[in-house]
Amino acid sequence: MTKWVYSFGDGAADGSASMKNLLGGKGANLAEMASLGLPVPPGLTITTEVCTYYYANGREYPAELNDQVEAAIAAIEKSVGAVFGDADNPLLVSVRSGARVSMPGMMDTVLNLGLNDETVEGLAANSENPRFAWDSYRRFIQMYSDVVLGVDHYHFEELIEIHKEEKGVDLDTDLDADDWKTLAHAFKAKTEEELGEPFPQDAREQLWGAITAVFGSWHIERAKVYRKLNNIPEEWGTAVNVQAMVFGNMGDTSATGVAFTRDPSTGENEYYGEYLINAQGEDVVAGIRTPQYLTKRARIAAENTAPSMEESMPEVFKQLADVFDKLEKHYRDMQDIEFTVQHGKLWMLQTRSGKRTAKAALKIAVEMAADGLIDKKTAVLRVEPAALDQLLHPTLDPDAPRDIYTRGLPASPGAASGFVVFDSDEAEIMAKDGKSVILCRVETSPEDIHGMHAAKGILTARGGMTSHAAVVARGMGRPCVSGAGQLRIDGKEGVMTCMGREVKEGDIITIDGSTGEVMVGEVKTLQPELSGDFAKLMGWADKYRTLKVRTNADTPNDTATAREFGAEGIGLCRTEHMFFEGERIIAVRQMILAEDLAGRKAALAKLLPMQRSDFEEIFKIMHGLPVTIRLLDPPLHEFMPREEDEFADVASAIGIDVAALKRRASDLHEFNPMLGHRGCRLGITYPEIYEMQARAIFEAAIAVVEETGDTVVPEIMIPLVATEKELAMLRERVDATAKAVFKEKGKKVDYLVGTMIELPRAALRAADIAKAADFFSFGTNDLTQTTIGISRDDAGRFLDEYVKKDIFAQDPFVSIDQEGVGELVKIGAERGRSTKADLKLGICGEHGGDPASVEFCHNVGLDYVSCSPFRVPIARLAAAQAALKGE
Repeated sequence: MTKWVYSFGDGAADGSASMKNLLGGKGANLAEMASLGLPVPPGLTITTEVCTYYYANGREYPAELNDQVEAAIAAIEKSVGAVFGDADNPLLVSVRSGARVSMPGMMDTVLNLGLNDETVEGLAANSENPRFAWDSYRRFIQMYSDVVLGVDHYHFEELIEIHKEEKGVDLDTDLDADDWKTLAHAFKAKTEEELGEPFPQDAREQLWGAITAVFGSWHIERAKVYRKLNNIPEEWGTAVNVQAMVFGNMGDTSATGVAFTRDPSTGENEYYGEYLINAQGEDVVAGIRTPQYLTKRARIAAENTAPSMEESMPEVFKQLADVFDKLEKHYRDMQDIEFTVQHGKLWMLQTRSGKRTAKAALKIAVEMAADGLIDKKTAVLRVEPAALDQLLHPTLDPDAPRDIYTRGLPASPGAASGFVVFDSDEAEIMAKDGKSVILCRVETSPEDIHGMHAAKGILTARGGMTSHAAVVARGMGRPCVSGAGQLRIDGKEGVMTCMGREVKEGDIITIDGSTGEVMVGEVKTLQPELSGDFAKLMGWADKYRTLKVRTNADTPNDTATAREFGAEGIGLCRTEHMFFEGERIIAVRQMILAEDLAGRKAALAKLLPMQRSDFEEIFKIMHGLPVTIRLLDPPLHEFMPREEDEFADVASAIGIDVAALKRRASDLHEFNPMLGHRGCRLGITYPEIYEMQARAIFEAAIAVVEETGDTVVPEIMIPLVATEKELAMLRERVDATAKAVFKEKGKKVDYLVGTMIELPRAALRAADIAKAADFFSFGTNDLTQTTIGISRDDAGRFLDEYVKKDIFAQDPFVSIDQEGVGELVKIGAERGRSTKADLKLGICGEHGGDPASVEFCHNVGLDYVSCSPFRVPIARLAAAQAALKGE
């Protein structure tokens, strides 16, 4: 018989931390903590296999599941000394989700389950605290109605606010037992009014309703969005954890909190967290009340007067600190912990490896390696490559003038400027239009996940540093300022106010998630400092990786930036980008408009010194590192004017009439220029263009060798080759130009001639093409277009839908389509090397900076990847992780 349910508690457990695939992260870690002898309320975990079964069998459960759940409930009853559904001595439980990897706030939870009109009286009598009992009952009705029955939670919040106004109080804690009893009955009435049937009173009906709701929440929109953003497969499913309730809302000796064993923003080895006295856990993470600091040090640093847990509950805090140390040493990683204190007794509700910023990840990995807790290889594997992006972009200039609007909590570091937006849907729309936005909310909820992802930064009026906004923003690498208490946000009116000063939707603000400052207007930024922990970890990564990392760079500035980030050469220098500046575009247009070869050569002669100068600068910056230069690729019409006033200016500059210019532009028009007269096809029909470029490259290389003494070995790349003959003919031209330049200068340099493999035919005929090539560089941007038959310029209209419907796991222009495009890369590599065993292989599409694509390139046996300058460190770390995973 299949085991669908695993129990834990009383110092023992059926499962362990190694069983995350079956028990989910939460269930596996609850089992592990129980086995370690930590104070964990007893419970049961329904496995992820039940979730898979449920969706595969028409939302029906396995036949044996009910009996296994009943047996596990009986074990909980025995441990706690209470009976589920019993009117006099009721057992209450929580029902929570638990996927393999943490998805904070994305799926549903129900607390205080088992309460009804009878058991609430038993809870009141046993606890000798009627206020606590009725507060717990109203919480359960509100949560169950929202999560399971689909009654919007705002109905209940509205009833609470009306009741507080009528009583003349401001805080929930000002309400007494009679108030909560009145509200509990009002909540039930509201649910019956909305649904047409009474609130369920049977405890087992409640339990299965909650279990089904948690499984159902695996497919709610916010969970699906989160899975897509974090590459979590849908087929993994979620587990369900049913656990005996412990109560942080039983008075002033009770509390609840969320804590990290280290600071998840900075990585400092200091306890970090928040707690609330007389509250339940949802109050902390939902941002409903602003919590207090965990440690005295943090409270003093924040200039806060509310006592820390260290000061108000010193004995319990000492127990908690011991648990922190035990868990961190056991898991060898920073832990994110949820806990409850009930009448002075500590209970552990969850532990998991905590989400952290890139800065914190680096610091924690490096320090743990230094302390011997992990080795250097583990440290390299511990940091998400894509997260480094957080460190590679500008921060606010401390000397720049700042118009401070308000201050909040520094919830997620980094800085961002953008247009104020109050609605997540609007944030997504504006971001798609290329606008930078700051999402401003009273508090975020999981439904805001798409807007948070679209925004450059997040600002909330309520919530602490472990609120939903803070946790999700840190995971996404978005700057976030939370709990800006003086801020009043009115999303309907499109305005927010602080101390009488209004900021409207569409105004620009800047937020600094490292200081909590919110500023009106845009603030100047500074480039990042890439030293310390960053440099140390990247040094370790470079030691383990075998794949080289180059950059795609067309200008001296890009080249210098890439070198600072550790680029080991240039994998793609697009020469056409050099043609658009100043006088150059005029010479290019003269070349295009020339009626004969002599006219084209005269125009190209003007371009020659300009190209030579560019190449000299790049060669100098690279100090002998390889530089791959792609000869002219785009169709000629891209250099022609498009607007009416442009035609007049160009005609005047070149000295022809507007009508002639327009005729030539019309002649060059192509219906599908991506597949038209471009790349090597230009070289075949206008060989003088490629000859000029080759001459500029060779002359520049010789000049730099003479000036600096560096070894310069240019790699000349012919684009869009489909046949061996194309490459052989153009190579002959390049070789002839080299021979002529070397004779004129009386000096030679070594050089390579290769091609960009960006057509399926080229990959399939790679064995032939390799006869004329010294290297291949896979141009995976165009290879993706020509293989799948989609244009990256137009596919945005439907690609999102394809990803949502799992036709593509990811956007194929972001992460390489390994089954299709990747297969062609593999074929091209194998067939090319079957002709030349030492054929140099690399890729230079945008995939070169995508961690999953870098791992693929390592596994295929490429020599290097090339990516944009700011993604070079990401590629270096991803390459190291690929090598370590293969050991």
